[in-house]
Amino acid sequence: MGRLKQKGKAGAAKAYVTRSSAVKKLQCSLADFRRLCILKGIFPREPRHKKRANKGSTAPTSFYYAKDIAYLAHEPVLNKLREHKAFAKKISRALGRGEWSTAKNLEDNKPVYRLDHIIKERYPSFIDAVRDIDDALCMIHLFASLPSNPRVSPALIENCARLTAEWQLYVMHTRSLRNVFLSIKGVYYQAEVMDQNVTWLVPYQFPQNIPSDVDVRVMLTFLELYQTLLGFVFFKLYTDVGLVYPPPLDSGKDESGAGVGAFDLRSTNPNPAAGAPKNDTPKVSSKEVRQTIKNITAESSSVPPTDVDLDRIDRTNSFPDAAEEEFVPQASKSDLDVPSLLPTLLSLSSLPKSSSTNIFAPYTFWLSRESSRSIFEFLIGSFGGRIGWPVSSGGGSPFTEDDEAITHVIIDRPAAKGDTAQERERRRQRKYVQPQWVVDCINAGKILLEDLYAQGKTLPPHLSPFGERDGAYDPTIGLANVENSLVEVDDAQLSEDSQEIEDCEGDVTSMAALAALRAAELAAEAAGVDYGTFEKEVQKKQKQQKHKEDAVVDGSGEEDMNKILMSKRKRQLYERMKYGEKKRATEHAKLEEKRTKIEKDRRRKARVL
Repeated sequence: MGRLKQKGKAGAAKAYVTRSSAVKKLQCSLADFRRLCILKGIFPREPRHKKRANKGSTAPTSFYYAKDIAYLAHEPVLNKLREHKAFAKKISRALGRGEWSTAKNLEDNKPVYRLDHIIKERYPSFIDAVRDIDDALCMIHLFASLPSNPRVSPALIENCARLTAEWQLYVMHTRSLRNVFLSIKGVYYQAEVMDQNVTWLVPYQFPQNIPSDVDVRVMLTFLELYQTLLGFVFFKLYTDVGLVYPPPLDSGKDESGAGVGAFDLRSTNPNPAAGAPKNDTPKVSSKEVRQTIKNITAESSSVPPTDVDLDRIDRTNSFPDAAEEEFVPQASKSDLDVPSLLPTLLSLSSLPKSSSTNIFAPYTFWLSRESSRSIFEFLIGSFGGRIGWPVSSGGGSPFTEDDEAITHVIIDRPAAKGDTAQERERRRQRKYVQPQWVVDCINAGKILLEDLYAQGKTLPPHLSPFGERDGAYDPTIGLANVENSLVEVDDAQLSEDSQEIEDCEGDVTSMAALAALRAAELAAEAAGVDYGTFEKEVQKKQKQQKHKEDAVVDGSGEEDMNKILMSKRKRQLYERMKYGEKKRATEHAKLEEKRTKIEKDRRRKARVL
């Protein structure tokens, strides 16, 4: 006889644990449980049968894997949080009794915790960490733009601003930037780091306020993890390109508003020897490596929940019993004087860089006072250009406005009348362009004509370089000839001839076909195509459409049969996909119709003039 199964001891009831049960098992507060789940990457699960997982109850609750909760039970950070809770009670009691010496001793020996082991667990390889820094970069750029407020400490904002500057310096130094897009939310950047595309969002420099309904404690927990992650990643990236990390900061330049120019990029080997490498490199211990990473987040602090005061945690301390693992770089044992018979492969640094990463190298830019200095200093510097700015935008400009080497002026205000003789002379020697020209040149990988982006002119459409779709509306495609016009018009709308359209005036589809036919006729007339040629092309398209309709009729029954054989879930997914395609086609047709109308009005005005 088989073994009897008890209810709630196997299956979903054993594999899943409710949140209240998990908090009770871990013996921690709900805020600490949330913090642990964020740091360890554990999130709620959706069981297939909620009633079975909840042991017969239908009450709404969150479920977690029982194995994940057992995994959290052995986390060292959990023990540190328990110690800190006891520490908070002791120091509160000492302060209430007026025992100042006891409170001072407790403060000197308060518990601390580190997140280094969590970073190593979640990211086994460096490439895994690089793939996951998109959200981290977005988060630190967001906090770097926040003003000082009681909910976020100034030291935390300053640390985020320093991390953003270090990331920009690395991207500028390695020429890693690839795409830029100016959106309503902010500026989207995409860089190629270690053959991985890294995309992040930088908000505009407007006054930012934290909404009252936003739980800042959750965001600060994520930020605490992201700062430690970026410290590891930046240290590896800087050392791989031969730079000292963290880069030294010139406090004088920083106070004058020099921005990223206040940091000094220094090489790890300023005086390389010409001969073979020597084995006199100083030893670097693991403690020194941890000390460097630790200094990155030394000034960072987070706002704690009500039950645990994490502001008291000093993250500058390290574990005293850490093992001292010595890393000694060894010289090559091969004889460098003997030529090798194998072909020599070029290293990554010796490979020739693409010309598109230095498109601004021959030019010198001057930034007007209304343009964002932080954005265009980063963009132009990432592609080899030189840029200067007025004193009102901050100190540290490498040249002044009178420099004769200036070739372009980035200006974002209407052209003013009554220029002086000096300003007119400058306009003859320099190109005055709007900020979009810089971004479009980067996305195109070449220098575009400045006339379309001149000061005061209507700018061409600014298209996103991300997520290109086949068949999407592209406003840059001109109505050059009748063939392109007929391709842009939906083939189904040209299936009806003019006589059928007149007989079915009440039909919506026929009216749309008539509008499309007239739009194609206007486009053909603007292109200089003879009406007889246009009529032949229309008849040709109608014949092709008729053959397609016959094929569709033959295949419609098969398509319906396939939908019947699909499961309910797959059929719903298929219908949503078809609905999305139809919606995009309708939007595409509306944009084309709007564009045709604008082109028609423009030509009519040109004829009148």
